Amino acid sequence: MKIVLAAINAKYIHANLAVCSLRAFSDEYKEQIQIKEYTINQYTEDILADLYKEKADMVAFSCYIWNMGMVEELTELLHQIRPDMPIWFGGPEVSYDAAECLERNPGVTGVIRGEGEETFHELMQYYIDGSGKLEDIRGIVYRENGQLVDNGWREVMDLNKVPFVYEDMNDFKNKIIYYETSRGCPFSCIYCLSSVDRKVRLRDMALVEKELQFFIDHEVPQVKFVDRTFNCNKKHAMAIWRYIKAHDNGITNFHFEIGADLLDDEELAILSDMRPGLVQLEIGVQSTNDATIQEVSRTMRLDRLAKAVHTVNVGHNIHKHLDLIAGLPYEDYDRFRQSFNDVYQMEPEQLQLGFLKVLKGSRMYDMAETYGIVYRKKAPYEVLKTDWMSYDDILKLKGVEEMVEIYYNSHQFEQSVTYLMHFYKAPFDFFEDLAAFYEQCGFDKVQHGRMQRYDILLQFAEERHLGRVVNDMAAADKKKDIQEVHGDAIEILKATMLYDLYARENLKSRPEWAHEILYRPLCEDFYRNREMTERYLPSYEGCTARQMKRMTHMEGFAMDIRATAASGQWTGKPEVLLFDYKERNPLTYAAKMTAISVSECNAEMEETANG
Repeated sequence: MKIVLAAINAKYIHANLAVCSLRAFSDEYKEQIQIKEYTINQYTEDILADLYKEKADMVAFSCYIWNMGMVEELTELLHQIRPDMPIWFGGPEVSYDAAECLERNPGVTGVIRGEGEETFHELMQYYIDGSGKLEDIRGIVYRENGQLVDNGWREVMDLNKVPFVYEDMNDFKNKIIYYETSRGCPFSCIYCLSSVDRKVRLRDMALVEKELQFFIDHEVPQVKFVDRTFNCNKKHAMAIWRYIKAHDNGITNFHFEIGADLLDDEELAILSDMRPGLVQLEIGVQSTNDATIQEVSRTMRLDRLAKAVHTVNVGHNIHKHLDLIAGLPYEDYDRFRQSFNDVYQMEPEQLQLGFLKVLKGSRMYDMAETYGIVYRKKAPYEVLKTDWMSYDDILKLKGVEEMVEIYYNSHQFEQSVTYLMHFYKAPFDFFEDLAAFYEQCGFDKVQHGRMQRYDILLQFAEERHLGRVVNDMAAADKKKDIQEVHGDAIEILKATMLYDLYARENLKSRPEWAHEILYRPLCEDFYRNREMTERYLPSYEGCTARQMKRMTHMEGFAMDIRATAASGQWTGKPEVLLFDYKERNPLTYAAKMTAISVSECNAEMEETANG
């Protein structure tokens, strides 16, 4: 008998830990169970054809909010082609409305509810060995003689019984590795399904250390822990952090979702001492409005969270991803603006502006009408409006979200955005204005390349942005007229944009708006001066001047770019920056940058030339 576990992932680089765990737990049937992974970007017809050609005796789908529509369409088509083949669903998207799911999907045989390893194993015994009866399997809802039978929920399982699924890394080449050391969450946020299972279960550290060492030995690029609040048990979290710090291979990165307000001095100390890039932290803030936090039953001490994030920031060694959720109770558009500004000031490497999803099984689902929450009735069940936010507000925030993703989270416009922020009272206002400009010009309707994004930013500054404030700047400096002030601002912006471009890559051609190449002779002579290259590019020993020039870049600026962007004014003396693309910032991926004083560089080269 042949069983197919089908997973439709959001992206190709994602691996589906759930189906891997199901097959690993039913190891005695491993030869008869095949995993087929697809993405939501594939054509339904192609997935259907591929599944059909497997000639399976049973197909089971892993169901989530991002793939449910495609799964239901595939199921309908598969049932038409293979009406006698059993089809099963499992996963969080179907666990809490199993009966309704079966009613709207007549081709589905049954649903596995909750944790599936033990339930799926008993189903394999039933289908493959012909042993047992469906009515004896806990954790399923199924059809029998035209009626739905609900066997209730299965008890949660011992996490140590779940096998390690990554024995053969060839199956996961070029994939993000997901790893689990705990299940359940001690908190009760009403919008989250993790709050349904409040019994936290931990995997034994002897197993965890062995499995972590496997990832380290195989030099896996990234391991993402799927533990809901990783540090809810300090002893467990510290043991893992100590282990990965002590056994760091200089390559593998570990991603954790944590409650930052839970971190104490001991935890902050070990995090601050990690190799840059060893750890990433995802921190759910969701809102800074006390009334909202209280209403959604979220346990969060904002002052402690902000203090912890600040402490981590000081080390410049950990990538931080902070989340907000728009559409929560008691937070209107203006109050959300404040939440955004509060979180932006915490200086995360990524700020995720998300939107409330009313998930079946959550308490928010039961209380949606109370809050006047109108949401999409099909996955992903995203909020459309609430008693506090109109659909107009949601649409405006969608625009802000897109601008934040492009101009902040990408780290491709760091100094440019830092400079432009000086012309706004608050960060949110900048992204809001930029989103409105995109909509006004129709830029939001088409895709743009990275260079086009810079062109649009410059157009925004020239046509919409700087004109509003340039009068005030000119008034503050009586010696300059409006045109002069505007010109200075635009020149600074162009310089910061050029800096940002070269921080990412060695451009093959310069943009039209770039200034003339400053200090060209100095930059050319640098690569032919052995003393200078040995001093500033020691890792390029043995490379020719042409090779070094191809792998690095030197650019002259009429100011100190970073100081100018930070102050909002033309600051510092002219300098030459050396961009080294072999060495990059592990948090932002920016090239290593070394500032070289023009006068110092000229003097050293002259001294070298004179022997």
